[in-house]
Amino acid sequence: MKRGTVPTAVAISTLDVCQPSLGLADDPAVHWGLTHFLLDGHHKLEAAAAAGRPVRLLSLLTLGESLAGAEDAARLPALRTRPHSARVTG
Repeated sequence: MKRGTVPTAVAISTLDVCQPSLGLADDPAVHWGLTHFLLDGHHKLEAAAAAGRPVRLLSLLTLGESLAGAEDAARLPALRTRPHSARVTG
């Protein structure tokens, strides 16, 4: 990292797309949760956090264990390129 390289960590991920927890019929919000379970790179992540440096994450998305369909997963790349404040998924 001192030479400017960005380390890579590997995770398996799930994507959950759920209706509001309160179950109100008039609430149109849909909640997206992309959860990463780190498989490799724990030490890289810790070192990068301590140094204030970035880390690249190679995420393997499992649709079989997710509460989202293939059409939701297909939207992820476009959604992730948007600024955080513009990430409206509904």
